[in-house]
Amino acid sequence: MRGDHYDHHHHRRQLLPRHCVYPRKRSSTLKTNYFSFISSIRKSIQKCHRRLVKFFSKLEGAKRRGQGFVILQREESGRGGFETAKTPRLQLEFEADSDLTSVLVLRKSNRSRLPPLASDKSKTIVLDLDETLVHASPDPPPKMYDFMIKPSIYGVGMNFYVLKRPGVDEFLEAISKKYEVVVFTAGLEPYASLLLDSLDPKGLISHRLYRDSCKQSGRGRYIKDLSTIGRDLGKLVIVDDNPRSYSLQPANGIPIKRFEDDMEDRELEKLRVFFERDCDGFKDMRDAVKRYCGGHI
Repeated sequence: MRGDHYDHHHHRRQLLPRHCVYPRKRSSTLKTNYFSFISSIRKSIQKCHRRLVKFFSKLEGAKRRGQGFVILQREESGRGGFETAKTPRLQLEFEADSDLTSVLVLRKSNRSRLPPLASDKSKTIVLDLDETLVHASPDPPPKMYDFMIKPSIYGVGMNFYVLKRPGVDEFLEAISKKYEVVVFTAGLEPYASLLLDSLDPKGLISHRLYRDSCKQSGRGRYIKDLSTIGRDLGKLVIVDDNPRSYSLQPANGIPIKRFEDDMEDRELEKLRVFFERDCDGFKDMRDAVKRYCGGHI
């Protein structure tokens, strides 16, 4: 009887959790796993940092290195790093005036800067988009249009019907053979990027700049500061229907008649001939602009 009672209680004790041993073992295992997880994350961040440094070192030229991008160094100790082993916690503090942990930051002041040209002898033509190359209108659909885009602007889907200016395809095809072609628009990127995808399926346009690369004047106007894009102003021309947009560099600008729906328009045809035949004799493109504008800018 006593033996049975003893065996019953002994068996019951074997089924009960060991309060003094099991929690300690579990706690030790959790700590080990926690530190292993933090260590793996830290190694991944360091590896990513090394790859980014290597990538952008190759991407940027020796003279331009570090102008467009900044690799912020990781702070090894203090608030920006990892805490001690007693209180392990991964900290990634995103503060405007402090270092981040292995984060790549694009300088706002250099947002519009273009990559270096392959040749110093290359010249650049900067083109406006709306009312220069195309005319786009929202619903309801107009009588004439070439294609439709459906961008989402501030979370709202909209329909735009795009009419191409006469000769735009031939114009882009011709000038892209001799010049670097850049579209610089005050339009929002979700809208303009979709439009350019349809307008330029061959990829004749080398670079695209949107509203976030413009400077905003006190009256709410958007100005295209050509001095910020990283090109020699003596080798650059901008074509825009709004002269105010290039008011900081008026000598570089060719004004073009505003386009809406005039299918007899021949402005791009005249410009194509000018860029193909008449610009080669000018070392400074601002002199070529003066010639095209009849000596008056």
